[in-house]
Amino acid sequence: MSDRLLHTRNIGIMAHIDAGKTTTTERMLYYTGTNYRIGEVHEGTATMDWMPQEQERGITITSAATTVFWNVNDQKYKINIIDTPGHVDFTVEVERSLRILDGGVVVFCSVGGVEPQSETVWRQADKYGVPRICFVNKMDRMGADFFHVVNEIKEKLNARPLIVQIPIGEEASFKGVVDLLENKALVWIDDDSQGENFEECEVPESLLQMVKEYRTKLIETVVEEDENLMNKYFSDAESITVEELKAVIRKATINLKLVPVLCGSSLRNKAVQPVLDAVVDYLPCPLDLPPVYGTDTSDNKVQVKPDEDAPFSALSFKIQIDPYVGKLVFFRVYSGKFVAGSQFLNVNTGKKERMSKILQMHANKQNPLTEILAGDIAAGVGFKDIRTGDTLCDVAHPILLENIVFPEPVVKIAIEAKKQEDVDKLTQALEKTSEEDPTFTYGVDSETGQLVVSGMGELHLDIVLDRLMRNYNIACSKGRPQVAYKEAVSETIKHRELYKKQTGGRGKFADIEFELGPADDGVNGLQFIDDTKGGVIPAAFIPAIEKGFKSAMQNGVLLGYPLNSLKVRLIDGSIHEVDSDALSFEIAAGIGFRNACRKAKPVLLEPIMKVEVVSPADYIGDITGDLNQRRAQITKMETRGHLQVLHVNAPLSEMFGYISALRNISSGRGTFSMEFSHYAVPPRTITEDVIYKIKGYKVDF
Repeated sequence: MSDRLLHTRNIGIMAHIDAGKTTTTERMLYYTGTNYRIGEVHEGTATMDWMPQEQERGITITSAATTVFWNVNDQKYKINIIDTPGHVDFTVEVERSLRILDGGVVVFCSVGGVEPQSETVWRQADKYGVPRICFVNKMDRMGADFFHVVNEIKEKLNARPLIVQIPIGEEASFKGVVDLLENKALVWIDDDSQGENFEECEVPESLLQMVKEYRTKLIETVVEEDENLMNKYFSDAESITVEELKAVIRKATINLKLVPVLCGSSLRNKAVQPVLDAVVDYLPCPLDLPPVYGTDTSDNKVQVKPDEDAPFSALSFKIQIDPYVGKLVFFRVYSGKFVAGSQFLNVNTGKKERMSKILQMHANKQNPLTEILAGDIAAGVGFKDIRTGDTLCDVAHPILLENIVFPEPVVKIAIEAKKQEDVDKLTQALEKTSEEDPTFTYGVDSETGQLVVSGMGELHLDIVLDRLMRNYNIACSKGRPQVAYKEAVSETIKHRELYKKQTGGRGKFADIEFELGPADDGVNGLQFIDDTKGGVIPAAFIPAIEKGFKSAMQNGVLLGYPLNSLKVRLIDGSIHEVDSDALSFEIAAGIGFRNACRKAKPVLLEPIMKVEVVSPADYIGDITGDLNQRRAQITKMETRGHLQVLHVNAPLSEMFGYISALRNISSGRGTFSMEFSHYAVPPRTITEDVIYKIKGYKVDF
């Protein structure tokens, strides 16, 4: 069992959009013999971009899983690969993939360097403690600068990059790499072998001095991580072997102390094979990582080890609705083994279910398996009631693994079916879509009665509507994009709420006094504190009061938007011996919330986006002027090659349709990327305008 796990790698390929993730993955499939030909993103033939929308737009929308096998030193390694999207609207795919992966390959463009989504995926990998290696791609492009990208990895990502390769040539002259550990050159031959053929040769004379310098730096950095190797270095540096260096690099990578950096050109089929070698050499197997923890039925912390003889436990991380097999659930097995057709317990729902089939996925193709073992990733069929993040386990050994937390949607639009007969079908299709994508939600606006869908951005919602048409044959009309605002209170006030209702027979009575105000820094949701003394309110009613406030937070008093955080301190209250019950206190809390919020100076919060605009210097003046009109704040300006880069914080409400404006200003030469940053209070005039647009009248607040 341990031998099988030692030769298993679960990795993700991630990066900023257009850095070459899918192109790199396609080469991996070809060189491992999984595919007999190389698929190209720009031709719409990439295996991992199997959705029609992905093939048409040339971007990855949904994470795709596959399994390849790679031989190193006559040893066969199994590599489970998940190719993730680079567009920020689909960042949920990266989030849920990183939750269950053991390692990652982060791809950077040699010209663009560390771009905004690169920073986002890096932070996500830090959050889950995922070891990673870096691949600086597109070394053949004009403006390629390997060492500049390495410097950006160090400065922008606060990482310790370890250069294990340097390029032989750059731009059009790029032809291979120098392996600093082996001290040899790998040169790819420009023939019809599609990168399969390359030569190992001596380091070019023009690079000897540079190779010597960087190899010395590499060895000095590595020996710092191991005391025994350090002693050997000082006593007899020449006796240190490549295997010893690789072992320490691997250990330091797994402990998140070093990040090996490689380079190449995936599109030109150069230097991708060494990336597969690095995955095997430096990224962890399931046994290398600390054990996962869960909680049992007694709420005790339980260690989950990757042992196939232990009770079965797994985490569902992705749901996909397949037209042929129905609900396809991707899961990672953390312990035990599962045989197709067996019964399991979904701990989150408390229901027993049966998985009729286990499938090994290759993008949208499926290979049946009889069983799945600890440390592996697969998909299952036969599920009835399941959500992303649910724990699947042995019926006799219930255990709950940590769930996956997803970002909240920031953009919403109103939609309606164009045909009356599609109205009922639309709701069913939206329900299936929300099962697949936890960052997509839908509901009916209580004031307008419109069906409103919410997502991470305009592109996200465009793709959803496109899929409704293609997958379910439902054509929809849509309204203008709207911002998903939040509300908050800006002052702490004291309030007493007395709720009495007498209708003959037993009535309703609840009396509560509380302080309501902004939550402490860093606290999300309801911060509820019970400071009552002497049992003035029975302990049995306190949870009902908390529940009342928590429910009421879903609808603020300004425009009905939810509150992200709130602090409530329960001070006093009283009961009626006959008429008081839990429901009375829950209702009193809800009424008290609304009355207190009106006095606590409620404010609107708008989403602020972190924007990066890249353009030739000639257009920067006009671009800056346009951004200023959009209430944007420029935080940083830098030069990247022959381009200027603006880092900006801008309100989402001002950025709808910005791509058209930027193209007009920059004659089509400017690009931008945008991701959610934080919520902030807009100027008073903006708040008044938003309230007027939604309610149709001015509000004095």
